Amino acid sequence: MTEARTERKTLIGSVLSGGKMNQTIVVSIERLSKHPFYGKYVKRRVKYKAHDEKNECVAGDKVLIVETRPISKTKRWSVKEILEKAK
Repeated sequence: MTEARTERKTLIGSVLSGGKMNQTIVVSIERLSKHPFYGKYVKRRVKYKAHDEKNECVAGDKVLIVETRPISKTKRWSVKEILEKAK
């Protein structure tokens, strides 16, 4: 019996809040979507809470987050790696 392994979703975003909560960061994901009537491209932003095991992320970092099992009431993402540190 073999199971089909599904890939986990990954997203790249910037850290809005890091260090205020223990092992938790807030990551902002921005995407461009076309307005249905006007046709203009509009920035849409979604905020996710992600698990940061080592508390090494700070506000302004660019991170790669991966979908995971529910860790708490609002945390369903985990930090895979820090792509770019804040200056």
